[in-house]
Amino acid sequence: MLLLGCIKEVSDYELAISLPNGLSGFVPVTQISDAYSKLLTKQVAEGELLEELHSLPDMYSPGTLVRCIVTSAEKSADGRRSVKLSIDPKKVNKGLSSTALATGMLLSGSVLSVEDHGYLIDIGVTGTHAFLPHQKAKNYIKAVKKGPDLKIGQNLNCLIVEVKNEGRVVCLSIDRSEVAASIATERQNWALSNLLPGLVVKARVQKVAPLGMKLTFLSYFTGTVDFMHMDPEKSTSYSPDQVVKACVLSVHPTSRAVRLTLRPPFLHPGGAPRQLPGQRMGAVLEEATVKAFYKQFGAVFELDDGTLAFARLKHLSKTRKSFKPGAFKEGFKHKCRIIDYSLMDEMCVVSLKHQIIEARFLQYQDIHTGDVVQGKVLSLKSIGMQVKVADGIRGLVPSLHLSDVILKQPEKKYNIGDEVKCRVLECNPEGKKLILTLKKSLVQSKLPVLSNYEDAKPGLITHGFVVCAREFGCIVKFYNDVKGLVPKNELGSEPVSCPDKVFYEGQVLKVMVLKCEPQQERLLLSFRLSSKPGPEDKWKCTPKEKQEVKYQIGEIVDVKILKKKDNGLEVSILEDEDNVVAWIPTLHLSDFVATSKLLWHCLQEGDVLPRVMYLSDKGEHIILSRKSAVISAVQEEQVVRSFSEIQPGMLLTGYVRNVMPFGVFVEFPFGVTGLAPKVSMSDKFVTDTNDHFVVGQTVIAKVMSIDEEKQRVLLNLKVSECSSGDSAAESFALLNQYFNELKEIRGLFRRVEPSICELVPGKRVHLVVQDVRKDGSALFSGSSATGWTVTASRYHLGDKKIACAEKRKALVLRVDALTSEVYVSLREELLKQRPKRVSMRSVFGFSFCLS
Repeated sequence: MLLLGCIKEVSDYELAISLPNGLSGFVPVTQISDAYSKLLTKQVAEGELLEELHSLPDMYSPGTLVRCIVTSAEKSADGRRSVKLSIDPKKVNKGLSSTALATGMLLSGSVLSVEDHGYLIDIGVTGTHAFLPHQKAKNYIKAVKKGPDLKIGQNLNCLIVEVKNEGRVVCLSIDRSEVAASIATERQNWALSNLLPGLVVKARVQKVAPLGMKLTFLSYFTGTVDFMHMDPEKSTSYSPDQVVKACVLSVHPTSRAVRLTLRPPFLHPGGAPRQLPGQRMGAVLEEATVKAFYKQFGAVFELDDGTLAFARLKHLSKTRKSFKPGAFKEGFKHKCRIIDYSLMDEMCVVSLKHQIIEARFLQYQDIHTGDVVQGKVLSLKSIGMQVKVADGIRGLVPSLHLSDVILKQPEKKYNIGDEVKCRVLECNPEGKKLILTLKKSLVQSKLPVLSNYEDAKPGLITHGFVVCAREFGCIVKFYNDVKGLVPKNELGSEPVSCPDKVFYEGQVLKVMVLKCEPQQERLLLSFRLSSKPGPEDKWKCTPKEKQEVKYQIGEIVDVKILKKKDNGLEVSILEDEDNVVAWIPTLHLSDFVATSKLLWHCLQEGDVLPRVMYLSDKGEHIILSRKSAVISAVQEEQVVRSFSEIQPGMLLTGYVRNVMPFGVFVEFPFGVTGLAPKVSMSDKFVTDTNDHFVVGQTVIAKVMSIDEEKQRVLLNLKVSECSSGDSAAESFALLNQYFNELKEIRGLFRRVEPSICELVPGKRVHLVVQDVRKDGSALFSGSSATGWTVTASRYHLGDKKIACAEKRKALVLRVDALTSEVYVSLREELLKQRPKRVSMRSVFGFSFCLS
């Protein structure tokens, strides 16, 4: 089938073509012309760029009319049609012969070669040589602004100005004024076998019908004009025998059906249809007025700016069953959205479907780098996953981005049709290229999106992913292919000797921008997100305050609190005649981080802390620790005093010194440190290291390997690897220690807040309802909870409704001393239960009770 089309989009590999009646197709780069295909083949064979071969964007522009022939039409699984076209003159003009050529004919041609005095043109007619003089091409070249010369493969609308030797030689013109004035006549001997789209003819109206009209032209040809291709300003004034100017839109090869258009832009060959302003695409219109309804096709609407739009039947309602023809009488108004624009119909295409009106994306231009989008899995291939974001919008998730870790068998995690949440890494609307990621660390990131070098300001912290780990450091990539270098000395607060063993391709990490040169696209980064001192470093002594050290690591002392500071306690060592001053960081008050904060809260200046261990002297001040596990390890000699004592397989007790995106640094007594990489941190999959460990946490680590030359230690923190054997006894010992410390804290709290001792989990209290929140929870007050915020969640209010000022009996569930919050329950089944006293003596050989 031969069609007149209009170029809608141009890419390096194809032309997107707008066809009549809202259809569209594409011309592959191999269907331009024979000469162009030969140049492509030659370039591929030689492996070098050819000077005479130009890209499609160098030769073609959107808005240009071209004659096409359908080479194939396929229907995809989702019901969308794919129409493949060709503009090769040999296929478009295949009905013409050299003897049929006549002066005044208008036909397609393609530049075959550039000569001294003009161009050889391929018009696809066997035995005919066509020549285009420079004189007949210069004003066209100037108008299209595609360079000083025509290029091989450039498609032209050619007018035959001279025929020689019975059609074996023809002279052509592409002069815009000559082409625009051309009109097909009977003398040119057109036949149904060679009639071409794009020909302008004089026609006579034969019959006018509601859906269009029938015309006769070139004496014995008949054709039809549908309602979409009548002149909008004259659509109601056509009458039989009226003479009109028309343009051939399509010619069907078998039925010989000819369709024409009366729209003005097509009535002058070489013209161009009107374009839709960019801001109108995707616009939602509150009121579009029905102009006409066609029960077999759809409805025509008048938009707010007076232009016409068309909605196909399937876009008038959600389903066929819900469709009501009575709602589309002339003058009725509807809400709609512009979803496309048909250049060949000069008409917007709209939809009344609610899900389309509310849709976030309609075209690639609506999507921006960093957007989080929902999609449906279409296919899984070796290169990655194809995802459908919306109708006509598809993206690729590269295999590296299917998960936070590399998936060897992604088909086990994902199925065709699954809904997935992705983030846009790169979007190129012109090339319809959309690259997505499924890495949760990136999808859920709240940090700024770095999509261009200009935004990379020093100090900016964001997420990136490792694409290369080498001896010199790591290459980290961001959005829109922005990438930078993390040099070896910026990989962490502790030296990393082998980056390729610590970092892996695809790993998501937080990075900080150190320096950027946008013009050179150079970006220097760091994994060291802050140069702020740690808790232990904030308490410093001046050189004058440095004191002679007379204690050994592991020595136990009693101390008195001199001063409370935000991050620890300043203490003096008792029974020391020199009144040596030392420092206990808050996180060293207990093995449990939460307990450490509670102890700091309830301790007061002047309090005495017994059995505190001398931990280190960094040449500036003395650090003490109250961590029971660390103290026991030192006293039982389960420590290493130097690097030379470390052996693979050892279990060592230490504490977290630093948490980095790639792993955890652990410090042990006597100053030895090691790194537990992300993969060795937990038996569970680790997405964010901060979800598993905090600075100051006491840990038991297993030595995996040592690098004697660089004195580096790799550790394993997995519970399954770090147990000494009797895991039940170990767990109970920790639980016993935890509750003993809570008991100590309760005694200390009696001095500060005596009421807390009365509020213990399991106690029944009488409360008054103060407020019922929107989320269903409630606030209470009571004499036993003065100064506390007492809350019951919606679930724990039970089945009965409550009102303000009501008195209620409640059961204490939890007490948070740090925030002064008490959580209670009003559920009858809990209030009726009797408190149980459980003895563990028979199991573990000592007594401890939970009440």
